[in-house]
Amino acid sequence: MTSRPVALVTGVGRRVGIGAGIAEALAASGWDVAFSYLTGYDARMPWGPDAEARAETTAVLEGHGARVLAVEADLQDVDAPAALIGTVRDELGPVRALVMAHCESVDSSILDTTVESFDRHFAVNARAIWLLIKAYAEQFDAPYGTGRIVALTSDHTVHNLPYGASKGALDRITLAAAEELKHLGLTANVVNPGPIDTGWMSAEIKQSGTDATALGRLGTPQDTGDLISFLCSERGGWMNGQLLYSNGGFKP
Repeated sequence: MTSRPVALVTGVGRRVGIGAGIAEALAASGWDVAFSYLTGYDARMPWGPDAEARAETTAVLEGHGARVLAVEADLQDVDAPAALIGTVRDELGPVRALVMAHCESVDSSILDTTVESFDRHFAVNARAIWLLIKAYAEQFDAPYGTGRIVALTSDHTVHNLPYGASKGALDRITLAAAEELKHLGLTANVVNPGPIDTGWMSAEIKQSGTDATALGRLGTPQDTGDLISFLCSERGGWMNGQLLYSNGGFKP
C-alpha cells in the first residue's frame, strides 16, 4: 500500500469554514491531513464555537481514506507554530504541504483600532505565518519538487485595518519563501479566495457578492479547496511565487 503524503491545514474550526473545505479537498485527492483549530477564537466571534466540528471534520476526512490528526493551537503564542509542526511530524510524519487558512479577523478602522488588537492580528496573521514556514522548512523531508506552501490572503482593508494590513504582510512573507526556500524544491503561493459564504454574510452582502461575479453566485469553501488541491498536486508544481485570485471575478 502506497503511503499518503501529509498536509497540515491551519484554521479548521468550523464545518462550514474555508479550512474545512480545503482539508476535505486534500483528503479526497490522496493526502493524510492534520488540521489545527482554536475554540477560543470561535467563542468570541459572532458565530460562536462549533462543538461538533472536530469530530465531524475528522469523520469526513477519514471517509476519504486519510489518516487524520486534529490539534488545538493558539498561533498567537510564539512557540505554537513550531510545536504544531512538531506534533504533526511525530504523529503522522513530516509535513509535505503546509496550507495556512487561520486568521484573526475583527473589524475596526483607523480611528478605533486598539494597539492590543493590532498586535494580535499581526501575531496571528503575519508572525505565525513566518514561524510556521520556518518550522516547516526545518523539518522538510520529501522528494525534491514535491513540497508545497499555500497561504490564504485578503485585500479587505477599509474598516478592517489590522486584518488587511496583516494579510499584506502575510503575502510578502509567503512570496519570499518561494525564492528563499527554492533550494528545497518546494513552491509557495498565496490565494485570495474573495468573499466566501461561510455563514457571516448579511442578505445585502450576499446580493452584492452574487451580482459581482461572472457566474452569478457566491464562492464556496469547495471552490478554494479545488484550487489548493491543484496547487498541492504534481500538476500544480509549476505555479510558484504567485498571488492567485480565486474569486469568480469579484471586484471589491
